[in-house]
Amino acid sequence: MKRVNEYKKLFNVEKEIDLKQLKTAYRNLVKEWHPDKFQEGDEKREEAEIMSRQIIDGYHFLVSIAPETKAANLEEYTKTINESGIADFQHKGNVLEVSFLDGTTYEYFGVNKALYIKLINSDRQFRFAKRTIFNSFLYRKSKKDTAMQPA
Repeated sequence: MKRVNEYKKLFNVEKEIDLKQLKTAYRNLVKEWHPDKFQEGDEKREEAEIMSRQIIDGYHFLVSIAPETKAANLEEYTKTINESGIADFQHKGNVLEVSFLDGTTYEYFGVNKALYIKLINSDRQFRFAKRTIFNSFLYRKSKKDTAMQPA
């Protein structure tokens, strides 16, 4: 959630993410922090390069968790969590990354270590995740279909 809040603060987003407002804020920030505005060798240019990368990453991240994006991809997400099993998962900080057998990978934000341990110890991990994680936490698709092939 720290990452979400950082990016929301960067783009001055209060509650819900509106894609039109986000795009306007993105364009303004890119204009303000574009490295080409600064002279070669200027220390501000290096700062601008870092900021511009952060702006681009933040924009793509916020678009991926926006309600409009989630609504557009809801059918695909529902199919994945209902029909595809879990291939692999890993937990870092409060982010649970789940790779599914259909090749998609989703990140779930706010999943604490205690819940992750319950998932690991569950005898039916997919069922546990489906009931307690998949529809309860903020999520985003983090990797495009990599089409996992059976060995």
